Amino acid sequence: MVFSSGLLLFWSLRLPLGHVISEKFLLHANNVFTFVATLRLVQDPIRSIPDVIGVVIQAKVAFARIVKFLDAPELQSRNVQQRHNTGSVNHSVLIKSADFSWEENSSRPTLRNVSLKMVPGEKVAVCGEVGSGKSTLLAAILGEVSHTKGTIQVHGRIAYVSQTAWIQTGTIQENILFGSEMDRQRYQDTLERCSLVKDLELLPYGDLTEIGERGVNLSGGQKQRIQLARALYQNADIYLLDDPFSAVDAQTATSLFNEYITGALSGKTVLLVTHQVDFLPAFDSVMLMSNGEILQAAPYHQLLSSSQEFQDLVNAHKETAGSERLPEANAMQRKGSSAGEIEKSHVEKQHKTSQGDQLIKQEEKEVGDTGFKPYIEYLNQNKGYLYFALASFGHLLFVTGQILQNSWMAANVDDPHVSPLRLIVVYLSIGVTSVLFVLCRTIFTVVLGLESSKSLFSQLLNSLFRAPMSFYDSTPLGRILSRVASDLSIVDLDVPFSLIFAVGATTNAYSNMGVLAFVTWQVLFVSIPMVYLAIRLQRYYFASAKELMRINGTTKSLVANHLAESVAGALTIRAFEGEDRFFEKNLHLIDINASPFFHSFAANEWLIQRLETFSATILASAALCVVLLPPGTFSSGFIGMALSYGLSLNMSLVMSIQNQCMAANYIISVERLNQYMHIPSEAPEVVEDNGASIQLASN
Repeated sequence: MVFSSGLLLFWSLRLPLGHVISEKFLLHANNVFTFVATLRLVQDPIRSIPDVIGVVIQAKVAFARIVKFLDAPELQSRNVQQRHNTGSVNHSVLIKSADFSWEENSSRPTLRNVSLKMVPGEKVAVCGEVGSGKSTLLAAILGEVSHTKGTIQVHGRIAYVSQTAWIQTGTIQENILFGSEMDRQRYQDTLERCSLVKDLELLPYGDLTEIGERGVNLSGGQKQRIQLARALYQNADIYLLDDPFSAVDAQTATSLFNEYITGALSGKTVLLVTHQVDFLPAFDSVMLMSNGEILQAAPYHQLLSSSQEFQDLVNAHKETAGSERLPEANAMQRKGSSAGEIEKSHVEKQHKTSQGDQLIKQEEKEVGDTGFKPYIEYLNQNKGYLYFALASFGHLLFVTGQILQNSWMAANVDDPHVSPLRLIVVYLSIGVTSVLFVLCRTIFTVVLGLESSKSLFSQLLNSLFRAPMSFYDSTPLGRILSRVASDLSIVDLDVPFSLIFAVGATTNAYSNMGVLAFVTWQVLFVSIPMVYLAIRLQRYYFASAKELMRINGTTKSLVANHLAESVAGALTIRAFEGEDRFFEKNLHLIDINASPFFHSFAANEWLIQRLETFSATILASAALCVVLLPPGTFSSGFIGMALSYGLSLNMSLVMSIQNQCMAANYIISVERLNQYMHIPSEAPEVVEDNGASIQLASN
């Protein structure tokens, strides 16, 4: 009820006129219309008070949530003593009698009494039942788990491969390089070692093929091998691999083990979590974990002969996987193409057809002026035209009441036959009636917003629920979230009010100009050209403002995508020490998103400055015409009324054009929603009865 509260405040300012009557003050045009003009000037600021209060409350809530987030406990990675210089130490990882816990102040640590020493070049396998703490041990070495007792030291750069593959939206090459400089020889060797050559040959753009969000267009094995390639390309000192062979077939797993673990990582420190017991004999040591503790660590055959738990684990995995061993693959056979053939294929695919066939398409947006199409789309929802017409008619009656009110005052303020009491009673009666009209306008505006928003949301939700999976594979989640969150919020809260604001402010501006023209028709010679120029300026502004709003909508999804992606891969990003790079990219995307807003604000100020100049010109012309009028042409009351309307013309004209521009900017959200309201569905929602019966087959 922002409209009603603001206008009630405005009309309540008429009450001082009652004080004029009680104190026996004389009413004349020179003091009455000075007072009325002052009230008209403060009308809009007073009406903005509820909006300001609402913004202050929202800001307070937002700041409280931000402070709560900033005060949340942070990761204490300094608990891990990590040094990149490995020359003066004889160990890569050293853990002494340490307890680790995911939860602070936990009575029972997740890992208890952990002791581990790994020398450079040593390869250790970690095995155990599900939930025994294997992945937590790797996270503890990365500094992701707080330790409550003991010490942990890491010497050297770490590369990490998570159990669940984390893939960035982008090309395969970007995922493998992960911010590092391109070294073509090392890059080609990495592809061969990770058995990616054949896969890249099958992809339309090779390693320049864009990966969908979360790697939706790749198999689980391909995503895991890209992760392995990313780790290998970093040329780290310590490799923490969390069950990297679980998503690949037996032959590929054997090839990866031969080429990657025993070949490419020879001389590197490797800590591998695995359930494939056939690889365990090749490790220097095998560590058996259970219930958050390291039961025993020894070479494979020694552990097999001394630990019944390890024997049971090996037998259980062999029974599950089958008695046959993983085949011994010849490394040279799995390399596929030579480095020269890979380079040739890479060059050919770089010069292939345009990137229009990539999975992730450029976000669509309207171009140029779409006319009244989005307005019609909005008002077509649930009797929108009816509610809009009633709200507009209510405002027209309100403006008519204002003119009648001031005309009554102008015609009778100097009339000795009209008592001051009667003058004030009639004046206030018309004002109260006008308040009822504007209250009706507000109610119809709210109903318009509710009904249209419900209809649009229902269509959008139905379209998204029935969209084919290919749509979600090729559409980043941020684009969808931007529409159902940001754009839908604008449609809910801003579009209906901006439409009525635009109609109301335009009606106010032309009514003010009409009153001026009624008293001094000569002002039309100035006002008509000024209005024409204002409309031309408005159209000139629209061309830029609409594009800026569309750009703002598309760039907002980039920020959301990057944030969601960074949160999902936070463990990997911190393991590769890529926090600064991701932070800089986030700031860059925020700058890109904020740029259209600032340019839109500047364009708006550019427009307002020129509109105020036009308004001042019209007012000055009207005042000049009033001075040049022959004596007795109009009473002093009507002249005072004309000047009071002239003083408010500046604000009303600016508000008229500005609200029209705001409505045009906000209606772009309807455009963006409409793009996802007509997605081709997988199948009809209801299958028409064609007489065929469906019978379930029974055994």
